[in-house]
Amino acid sequence: MAANNTPTVIAIDGPSGAGKGTISRIVAKKLGFHYLDSGALYRLLGLSAVRHHVSTDSEQGLMALAEHMDIRFETSNNGAFKIYLEGEDVSREVRTEKTGQMASKVAQYPGVRLALLKRQQMFAQAPGLVADGRDMGTEVFPAAELKIYLTASVEERASRRHKELLEKGEDVSLPALVEQVRARDERDMNRDASPLRPADEAIELDTSSMSISEVTDTVLNILTVKVIK
Repeated sequence: MAANNTPTVIAIDGPSGAGKGTISRIVAKKLGFHYLDSGALYRLLGLSAVRHHVSTDSEQGLMALAEHMDIRFETSNNGAFKIYLEGEDVSREVRTEKTGQMASKVAQYPGVRLALLKRQQMFAQAPGLVADGRDMGTEVFPAAELKIYLTASVEERASRRHKELLEKGEDVSLPALVEQVRARDERDMNRDASPLRPADEAIELDTSSMSISEVTDTVLNILTVKVIK
């Protein structure tokens, strides 16, 4: 584990729908680590922009919001992950497809990413942190003890999202989701600020044909071999 009582950081990156959020939460719970859903910060910023009538085209306005957002993450006794914005539980609202699209738009601005950088790094507390996002291993926690890059085919990721939205009662076209996932990949991988890419030291896992338990076990096995001495 990390030396000198420094919290161990596990960075799990990847494109939308690769399973990084689900896997990160499970791994964090099994290890007793803190959990950072960095994508939720960008979703919260997009949601806050709408509520405060700040244009997603205004980098300066978004930076000001990012620095002063009143947010809180909580894990309830039954294991449910709750997200609060200005004291209101917005856990469901931040997971909608519309909010996800706004998150991708606001995340393209260098000033916004810089404004949220320190807020993300503050999550690294003892005994350790599992951080999921798109630039955890490359920008936010470049010294992370373990870096994992999860991916899956566009079709598989769209199918997972489609199932998730149907379970929430949202009627979304699967072909439309495939195009949205492809467009988001293009935007995330080609933005100037912290483009989505595997860190040089990252171990890449294609989860297209893997179950949640298989991916979780693989990550924990890698952790045992590479980090835990």
